[in-house]
Amino acid sequence: MSYFNSLGLQKEPFSTSPDPEFLYRSSSHDTVLKRLEIAIRLRRGLSVIFGDVGTGKTTLLRALLQAFKEENDFIFHMVLDPNYKSEFQFLSGLGKMFGITPEFKSTLDFKESLEKYLYQKGVDENKTIVLLIDEGQKISLENLEVLRTLLNYETNEYKLLQLVIMGQIELLGRIQRMRNFMDRIALKYTINPLDQHETKEMIEFRLEQAGLGKPSNLFTDKAISSIYEHTQGYPRKIAMLCHDCLETIVMKELGAVDAEVVKSLIAQEKKT
Repeated sequence: MSYFNSLGLQKEPFSTSPDPEFLYRSSSHDTVLKRLEIAIRLRRGLSVIFGDVGTGKTTLLRALLQAFKEENDFIFHMVLDPNYKSEFQFLSGLGKMFGITPEFKSTLDFKESLEKYLYQKGVDENKTIVLLIDEGQKISLENLEVLRTLLNYETNEYKLLQLVIMGQIELLGRIQRMRNFMDRIALKYTINPLDQHETKEMIEFRLEQAGLGKPSNLFTDKAISSIYEHTQGYPRKIAMLCHDCLETIVMKELGAVDAEVVKSLIAQEKKT
């Protein structure tokens, strides 16, 4: 039997997979999702979201996709790893993603085909084309220039490509070196880690989503304080530590996670 079943849970509550159903909307996460949706609907062009490792950027992208899943006027594409070695590889990758097969496969042909695609979908068919890019800090300067070119395609009223880039803060230094790219950013936002109150709410939210009643009392307040102090409010770290806590109380047949359980796991982690 899985440990979460023995606790009366229907699902794994602290998986680190980017499941939007388990995205706790902190003030920061809620704000960025709402602002991204507005930017996309108004077709404002480029949005760049920064966040440290483990702040929930990939899950945010999945949640953004889910917000539009019932709407046929939006065409979404996602790049999970933009670490393309050359401009040609990047353009051909985008072409394949968009279903574009130019007669001659050169850099220029792909650019012309992408332009034609954006005008056909965005003007003739009145669709909104959205490109989501995760791990944006991996994009080379050469390929940022490709994206800048695609952002040039527009009507008098709106941009033909809605581009959302999620990346670690090191991305900022790279794009700051490209003034003509920085100038195109319609939305720039940095995701903050959770505070202690939000850490408690995230834990309770995930337990509730996994099938436990609210309040669950599965984690004591002192345990949550210890979790926050160790993780500093980073959602991925919180989820990993909470997973280990639940495994521990199942194996030791304890009724709840207290501060001692948390501290013992932290001590073990420091030894490895």
